[in-house]
Amino acid sequence: MKQDNHEERVWEIIAKAGICMMTTHFSDGLRARPMEARPDNDEGAIFFLTDIRGLKDDEIESDPDVCLAFTYAKEKVYLSVSGEAVITTDTEKARELWNEHQQAWWPGGPEDPNVRVVRVEPHRAEMWDGPASSAVAAFEFAKARVTGKKPNLGEKRKVTVHLG
Repeated sequence: MKQDNHEERVWEIIAKAGICMMTTHFSDGLRARPMEARPDNDEGAIFFLTDIRGLKDDEIESDPDVCLAFTYAKEKVYLSVSGEAVITTDTEKARELWNEHQQAWWPGGPEDPNVRVVRVEPHRAEMWDGPASSAVAAFEFAKARVTGKKPNLGEKRKVTVHLG
């Protein structure tokens, strides 16, 4: 698969997975939490809505390097995206990202004073595109038992993609 195809696959998996674990730095180490990702391939960015009453905005302002970990179980794909994040008060972008699920967090809508937009500019992605079916995985385990070699469940399907 060519670099362009790998890059397209990265954006496809981000969109399909939807939820990721965002890891940020804080004084005692690293912290990860689930976030709803909104990829915008045209802008080359992944957007999130967040709340200033949490800690991630302070953590990102202190150290903008983040890691996003996605899993798309249906296709057995695992994706790690490293990039740089920035926090904004972009109400227009918050409106674009808004859906009915956010109403539970911010009753005031996208104009709620606690709403912030996180923009992540991805720099690098590592993707493990595993066997798409249980039958393939079962075959790999059976082959490993017979040959004594490690099953190919994704490591040989790993690619590194430089983004942006």
